[in-house]
Amino acid sequence: MQPLHLPPSSRALLTLFKEGIGLTYKELVAQSGLPPRTVRYALKKLKDNGMIAEKFNFQDARQIIYLRRAVMAASA
Repeated sequence: MQPLHLPPSSRALLTLFKEGIGLTYKELVAQSGLPPRTVRYALKKLKDNGMIAEKFNFQDARQIIYLRRAVMAASA
């Protein structure tokens, strides 16, 4: 299995996700201290690599909740 090459911004966002707790885009921008455009880029890279999932926000339909996917062991 090839090592995953993520930009530093994506790795920084991954550290913010706690087990089972989702964050909105605004929360990620506020907690990371990264510019909004950088957060969008980092989220795209994480989604493209299947590391996060999007969930509908029932409290505010205008926002998406991002969740870290569980890491699965590599199958041989």
